[in-house]
Amino acid sequence: METILRFFESIDPVWGALLATTFTWLVTAAGAAVVFFFKTLSRTWLDGMLGFTGGVMIAASFWS
Repeated sequence: METILRFFESIDPVWGALLATTFTWLVTAAGAAVVFFFKTLSRTWLDGMLGFTGGVMIAASFWS
């Protein structure tokens, strides 16, 4: 973890923002691409995913 922090401290802030934005875009695109691989989902799987995303939203509103 320290290596990543040192890397971002040593580069230009604009490049750091670009890298962080690109990473966020890639993760979002990968999550959205899942819809192309599954036609149906079980109710248990859907409930688990909705619970996880709800937790992410609560955490985002708490720490932002």
